[in-house]
Amino acid sequence: MGWLILGLFAIVAVWVVSIFNGLVRSRNAVDNAWAQIDVQLKKRADLVPNLVETVKGYARHEQTVFENVTRARSLVSQAASPQEAARAEDALTGALKTLFAVAEKYPDLKASDNFRLLQEDLNGLESKIAYARQYYNDSVNRYHNSQETFPANLLAAAFNHRRRQFFETEADADRQPPRVSFN
Repeated sequence: MGWLILGLFAIVAVWVVSIFNGLVRSRNAVDNAWAQIDVQLKKRADLVPNLVETVKGYARHEQTVFENVTRARSLVSQAASPQEAARAEDALTGALKTLFAVAEKYPDLKASDNFRLLQEDLNGLESKIAYARQYYNDSVNRYHNSQETFPANLLAAAFNHRRRQFFETEADADRQPPRVSFN
């Protein structure tokens, strides 16, 4: 009888350890995925001053645009959560759109090799950010699934495993299909 109880206890202990380790692996995958987004966002923020300086050389009277880009860039470096980073991402994207609209006014700037290289670097970083966001959101989804499926859900709260935020920008929230009109 003692061996039976000891055997059941060992099975339960292995089961609990297995579930705990799975939850920890999922949580660490989310943390790693977030770190990848953070790296790409910081690279993007580091590229922005060079882009601004290049445009400044051609468009000195567009001071408000430059200030908005600088302000939005600082928001990226201050973001501490996916939700804050998403808001900062929206602000920087909007500011960069305005900066590129200003650049459109200056054909010499658009033809500049330096500007084109910076723009290509930015486009490459945008793709990496999009991939990192997708990976992060997939990791968060797997983590949520591991927390909410039986039997792990019995232990997830006991081991202080909490839901994580998805990385969603305002553009993600506005999911209206584009309207096409030939009138």
